[in-house]
This record gives sequence, C-alpha cells and structure tokens, in this order.
Amino acid sequence: MEITTEVGDITEADVDAVVNAANSTLLGGGGVDGAIHAAAGPELLKECRRVRAARWHDGLPVGEAVATGAGRMPARWVIHTVGPNRHRGQTDPELLASCFRRSLEVAQEVGAASVAFPAISAGVYGWDPGEVARVAVATVRHTAEVVPGVEEVRFVLFSEDVLARFEQALA
Repeated sequence: MEITTEVGDITEADVDAVVNAANSTLLGGGGVDGAIHAAAGPELLKECRRVRAARWHDGLPVGEAVATGAGRMPARWVIHTVGPNRHRGQTDPELLASCFRRSLEVAQEVGAASVAFPAISAGVYGWDPGEVARVAVATVRHTAEVVPGVEEVRFVLFSEDVLARFEQALA
C-alpha cells in the first residue's frame, strides 16, 4: 500500500473514498464534516438520514465507520467515522486507531482502492496532531497487512504543521 501526505482540500481529492471526521449525528457539523457536507450537496445529508434510520438510530459510535455516496465530490464514497473527543474524556488511543482501521475495512467492503483521510480528532476534538499522526500511520500500516484491496492511502491535511507531523510519523 502506498501512503502519501499533502496539504489540501480533502473534498477535491481524486480518490475512490474520502473519510469524513463526522460527529455521531451524521447530519453535518463544522471543520472537515461541514466542508464535506457543503461540497457533496444535499444528497449526502439525505443518505446520512437513511443510514441513521436504518441502523444507527442513536448515532454512529466513536471509532465506528459507515459509507455513503459522495454526492457532487470527485470521490465515489464518503466514509464517515466519529473520532474520540479529548474534551469529553475520550483519551484512549485505541478509539482513535479504530477510526482509521474501521474506515479501511469499510473502504474494502465498498471496493475503494484509494482513500483520503483527514487528521481525525486533531482539530476541535483536542488531540495533539503528532499523536494523531503516530496512531494514524501505525494503524494504516498494520491494517494494510490484513485488509487487501486498498492500494493507496492519502493523508490530506489542513496545515503545513500537521503535514510535518504526519511526514515525521511516516519516516
């Protein structure tokens, strides 16, 4: 599996699946979640409501992932995952690792060969970007060994500082 990093707009990533750092409601929010919902258009919200009605009535749990279509974005799918929120006492790195692992498992299920990830939980959820990078890279490398089919993972990050942390974790 090829793993790359870049600073950019994840909504414009030319990949099969974009991972959304969603909140548990799946109904949009701020940051990456808000940008993805805005770029995808109203169909994404409709699909998220269907997912909630069909399976996740109480919201998507932290560390879980689910796929929808990507609406107007270049990607084919959006894989929604809920990162742990340090401000709410969710400090277990395994919860964070689960976001990356489950997202890759869901990508395999839908047939996505390329996946773009943001720095899940590194924004308003209060996790240190360096810790997120270490957990993300280690989890993706390990998961690649047991989840065939995903050939490319791209970390599409929001700043040069976060990029440096991910490049350091990859080194």
